[in-house]
Amino acid sequence: MNKYIKAFFVAATLILIYGGASIGQAENIQKGQKSMEDKNMLIMSLDSGQVFIKLRPDLAPNHVERIKDLAGSGFYDGLVFHRVIDGFMAQTGDPTGTGTGGSGQNIKAEFSTAPFVRGTVGMARAQHEDSADSQFFITFDDAQFLNRKYTVFGNVVSGMEHVDKIKRGEPPVSPDKILWMRLASEKEAEMENDLEVPDFIDSELRPENYKQ
Repeated sequence: MNKYIKAFFVAATLILIYGGASIGQAENIQKGQKSMEDKNMLIMSLDSGQVFIKLRPDLAPNHVERIKDLAGSGFYDGLVFHRVIDGFMAQTGDPTGTGTGGSGQNIKAEFSTAPFVRGTVGMARAQHEDSADSQFFITFDDAQFLNRKYTVFGNVVSGMEHVDKIKRGEPPVSPDKILWMRLASEKEAEMENDLEVPDFIDSELRPENYKQ
């Protein structure tokens, strides 16, 4: 009889140990997910300096989630700006560097009323509205003819002067590239830079004034 009691206590102990481990693992996963949710700043390092992009999950939650996944995996590190049109925009995010590649996962369009102004970050796509993948672009100047036709998922809050220095061309002869791209919380980014809305964004066009 004693051996059965002993076996029962051994089994109960194992359940408590491994059950506790599972709970701990679940809590760690939840903490990791919460941490990712808080990281709505994208820091993009170029040869001339760092560009700080504020992500807008309120406008394009699915696009922001995908960008976070790609940036977090190092997908964008080393990719070139393959299409850069003076006065318009700089485009990147294609691992082939040709403008025809991507990550292999399309994202359904999330068009909003947010305007394309200087420093807006939008998703590139093919003719079909739901063909966005990993390529994105940053506008050099006002480009409101793109409004409601392309998904806005962020805006540059600091470092636009570095974007201005990206070499032009379709493709450029010697293209600039993203050295690395990392996610950060606003507090983490504030340690690196001042995140006030820059002067080049008109008060009426500030991104926080626009919702879906």
